[in-house]
Amino acid sequence: MTQIVIVDDHPSTRFGLATRIELEPDLQICGEAADVDEALELIGQVCPDVAVIDVSLKTGSGIDLIKQVKESHPRVKMLVWSMYEEGLYAERALRAGALGYINKQQATDTIVEAIRTIMAGDLFLSKELSAKMLHRVIQGKESVALSPVDSLSDRELETFRLIGQGMNTKDIAKAMDLRPKTVETYRARIKDKLEIDEMAALTREATQWVLENG
Repeated sequence: MTQIVIVDDHPSTRFGLATRIELEPDLQICGEAADVDEALELIGQVCPDVAVIDVSLKTGSGIDLIKQVKESHPRVKMLVWSMYEEGLYAERALRAGALGYINKQQATDTIVEAIRTIMAGDLFLSKELSAKMLHRVIQGKESVALSPVDSLSDRELETFRLIGQGMNTKDIAKAMDLRPKTVETYRARIKDKLEIDEMAALTREATQWVLENG
């Protein structure tokens, strides 16, 4: 029996996902969590085979969680189940240690296929993302044009996303479990990388990015 943990900050999403997964006789949900701290504690207690993780959590980042789980529980296979398109977070998730990426708009049956795929030791990716990654390997990263947002680190991108959701420094610090001064440092780095001078312009850019990317 494959033991699975679901990490998502929406109870209704966790319920629907758990209900679908448990229709399979060889798959079992052994726990649920809404944020990074809960997830780390739960995974340490139940030692699941698979963790299905959302990018956006109640507090903390799914990408940070993947890195921490990979370091502290390397036998746990991780699959990202996210509202964001593959192009935004999939490669970051794979670099962090995940073995697959699914957009929540895909049919829930896909999650079962993905779990079985990563349990077999293979990556689960769309044909489009697989082709894109292969192209980068063949052509070299330097030859593939990246957007300025792609140049942001994982934590800078998370800060950028939360700015776009209207959060202030204090709220972002709480959501990411960071000191406000650290958030301000990320803001400054984002402005430099995106070549933005004014805070108001950064807020507009981040808000537009969130509107366009869900």
